[in-house]
Amino acid sequence: MKMKKVLSLVLAAALILALAACGGGSASKMTMGTGSTSGTYYAFGGVLGQYIKNHAGIDVTVVSTDGSKANIEGIAAGDYQLGTVQSDVMAYAWDGIRSFETNGKVDSFRVVAGLYAESVQLITMDPEITSVADLAGKSVSIGAPGSGTYFNAMDVLTAAGLTEADFQAQYLSFADSTEALKDGKIDAAFIVAGAPTAAVTELCTTNSAYLVPIDGEIGQKVMDSCPFYTTYTIPAGTYPGQETDVTTVTIKATLIVTESASEDDVYNLTKAIFDNIEDITVENGKGAELSVENATSGMTVPFHAGAAKYFAEKGVTVSTQ
Repeated sequence: MKMKKVLSLVLAAALILALAACGGGSASKMTMGTGSTSGTYYAFGGVLGQYIKNHAGIDVTVVSTDGSKANIEGIAAGDYQLGTVQSDVMAYAWDGIRSFETNGKVDSFRVVAGLYAESVQLITMDPEITSVADLAGKSVSIGAPGSGTYFNAMDVLTAAGLTEADFQAQYLSFADSTEALKDGKIDAAFIVAGAPTAAVTELCTTNSAYLVPIDGEIGQKVMDSCPFYTTYTIPAGTYPGQETDVTTVTIKATLIVTESASEDDVYNLTKAIFDNIEDITVENGKGAELSVENATSGMTVPFHAGAAKYFAEKGVTVSTQ
C-alpha cells in the first residue's frame, strides 16, 4: 500500500510538471484584435497567435475587427489583450489627437514590437494621374472618416498643397474603394496596407491599374511633418505590370498589448515571435520583415517591460516610459 501511495504521488507530480512545461490548464489566455478577414492583419495575426500559443503557452484567440482604432479601444475596454495597429493611429491614441480627439487619449496599452511596413499606396487607372498634384479636380477616395487611411491621405495631400476643396473627396472603406475603382466611379484611391495587397494585385491584373509615387519634395514634407513616416520602395514586379520601383511613404504595422499583462507573458510571447522568424515567414510572407531592428525603431509609444526585457537580451534598449 505504501509503495502504491508513493508511486501515485510521483505520477501526480510528473503530471503537474508536464502540464506546467507545455502551458497545461494554467496557460494565460489572450484575445487579439486584428482587422477584416480579407486583410493582412487577420491573416498574419492568425500565424502569430499560433506561434505564441505553441511556444509561449498562451492561449490566443484571434478575432476580426474594424482595425487599429477598434483594437486600441477594445484593449482599453478589456475585450482584447493584444492588437495589431498602425503606428500612426497608435500615436494618435497616446496623444489624444485626430481620431481620438473627441473621446480623449488612450494609454492603457504598450508596444510589443513593430511588425512590417504598411505603405501608403495611391492607385489609379487614369493615365492623366502621374503625381499627387494631378489629383486636383479628380474624384479620390481618401478612406473612411476618421480612419488611419484618411489621415494618411490628408498628410500626403497637404504636403502636395491640396485641400479637400481641390478634389472630389470620397470617404470609402478599403473594399468600397477597390469596387469604385473597378466601376469607374472614382479616379484614384489611397490604400494603406502591406505590399503586395491582394485587392491591388487584382486591380492591376484585370483593370490596368498602377501605383503613383509619393516621393521627392512631397514625400519629404510628409516625413518632416510626422515622425512615424519613413520612405519605402515597392520593388518592381510587386504588382502585375509594375516595371519599375515605386517610392512612397510608410507607417508600421505594430503589435500592442494591454499594460496590465504580466512581464513574463509579454517576454515569452515576444520571444515566441522573434525566435521563430524563419518558420513564420514560411507561413506568411510578412514574416520576412520581422527583425529586432525593425521591431524597435520608430516607435513613439513606450514598450511593455516584458518586450523590453527580450530586446535587451538582443542588445537593444527601448523606452518603457
